[in-house]
Amino acid sequence: MTLPDLITPQSRFFAGVLLVSLPSIAFGGASLLWMLRQRDPGYVDNPARKALFRAGHAHAGVLVILALVGMLWVDAAHLTATWKTVARLGLAAAPIFISAGFFFSILPSKQSKPGPLLGLVYVGATALVVATVTLGIGLFRA
Repeated sequence: MTLPDLITPQSRFFAGVLLVSLPSIAFGGASLLWMLRQRDPGYVDNPARKALFRAGHAHAGVLVILALVGMLWVDAAHLTATWKTVARLGLAAAPIFISAGFFFSILPSKQSKPGPLLGLVYVGATALVVATVTLGIGLFRA
């Protein structure tokens, strides 16, 4: 069997979207490095912003890798087409919402506490929990 035979078109699509998002994560890491090297006052002198930006960047990278691996397992799970879509969408949405919540909750640079957009982290976490529990159940059933 070749790799295209093992992965459905739906999982290939989501994996493609996730892979295309990777340069934005690399750009984010380069931006954090630039702000550190330039001693950007909106970043270096703002502990809340520094912590949330680091969390957003780290979660993006780890969750995109988890989602890419998860796409392979979705196709092996014993789930209906609807539940497979739920798992794929949740795995793909989690890194977007969680990272967006961390980054956008501390804009503008003078803000010292997270704003209401931190709620996106909870939306992403919910998507992640639903997706991983659904996938886990489907794998137990397979």
